[in-house]
Amino acid sequence: MDFVETCRRFIAIDSTPSCGSREIASVAAALCRDRGLDVELQDEVHDGLDQANLIARPRGVGRPAAEFMLQNHLDTADPGPFQMWAQNGQNPFDATIIDGKIHGLGTASTKLDFLCKLEAMASFAGRSSWTLPPVLVGTYGEETGMTGALKLIRKNKISAKMALIGEPTDLRLVSAAKGFANVEIRLPFSEEENRYRREHDLRESTSTQSRIFRGKAVHSSVPHLGDSAIVKMLDSLTQLPDGVVVMEIDGGLSTTTVPAHAFLEIEVANVRDPIAPKIRRIHEAVRELEREFQAYKDPDFLPDTPTLNIGLIRTEEEHVQFSGSCRLPPLITQETYEKWMENLRRVCADLGGYFRVTDYKKPFRTPAQSILVKGCLDELRALGLPDRVTTQASTNEASLFSRTGVDCACFGPGSRENNIHTPDEHVRLEDLHRATEFYRRVIERFCL
Repeated sequence: MDFVETCRRFIAIDSTPSCGSREIASVAAALCRDRGLDVELQDEVHDGLDQANLIARPRGVGRPAAEFMLQNHLDTADPGPFQMWAQNGQNPFDATIIDGKIHGLGTASTKLDFLCKLEAMASFAGRSSWTLPPVLVGTYGEETGMTGALKLIRKNKISAKMALIGEPTDLRLVSAAKGFANVEIRLPFSEEENRYRREHDLRESTSTQSRIFRGKAVHSSVPHLGDSAIVKMLDSLTQLPDGVVVMEIDGGLSTTTVPAHAFLEIEVANVRDPIAPKIRRIHEAVRELEREFQAYKDPDFLPDTPTLNIGLIRTEEEHVQFSGSCRLPPLITQETYEKWMENLRRVCADLGGYFRVTDYKKPFRTPAQSILVKGCLDELRALGLPDRVTTQASTNEASLFSRTGVDCACFGPGSRENNIHTPDEHVRLEDLHRATEFYRRVIERFCL
């Protein structure tokens, strides 16, 4: 099977958060063994799903005292409505090649970059002498808190000294990335409003007003490039008069995506302690926090301030749930971060609601003078690729591995902006080949 067909096979495997990554890890393991690597699968059942980390080393190396890690996550985001994937015949798992670009879910983030790293390592198959042996790692759960990378670290499966973390960087070297805080807010319906909603659903004839809001989906790390349907919906709710019962409010796919769709259904009625003003107050608190963000600018990043995205709103039986994420550049201190979270918690408590931080990852920054960064820039220069470091507003596994003392940088084919977490996700085939050659050079430089 040639490289392009292997890419198609990889994209065809569903490794979204609702499916798990055990199947794709098994396929990847077989590919690694066929290319002369020793493979270990770290199996796990997480939230009822079969997951697995993959660890592949040169044959016969065993577990060295120090190694060079080439890492990718093998899971993908949820694709959203299949009908939006026009380039793929409404099937995000059916990879399509158009004008030298391969389209499909995971093409840029980051399934195919794993195959590039595998190709690079396979070109050294049979070698028995290493200065710093390479190790190829495929993790699960990047879209759900980087649970696979955490499992890898906690079980002490890797002895990495330096690491290249797979990310769609458009073939540029990333030496710093923002951290994030995922938050969850629950606002309860009052007893009277909930009773009204239940009785309303049982009536033979009902009259409600509904509205659908549309936006533009992008990764939540660059919300300025998208258009949040949830924000439009909340702005609309703010303009409504008092005496409104929220029958249903719904929007978004995940905290990592700016929502492209939202839905609001209301009924004009007077009930005590309605939820609509509480939702408005949460919206106001978010706006206030975003205004405060403007005082904290890090010119190395774009956007240069912290950002916040409400990625999900759902109507549950007893409450409305918000899920969102804050992106935090390295200049944000722990004290400032905790102050912001406490302010949101206090607003929720005043409304009788519930607030919690469901996940938190610190930002990372690797010094420009590090051996890893300098060496990678030298190899990029030799290939005629951009040889200046850049940053990313997103968060990835480098945030975790760098905290264990590993020098990290991020690199990969494919663009992030207006690409990943959209139904037009793609990567140039030429860039896959250029990334493979870069990884070969990096292995020669640091590992031989």
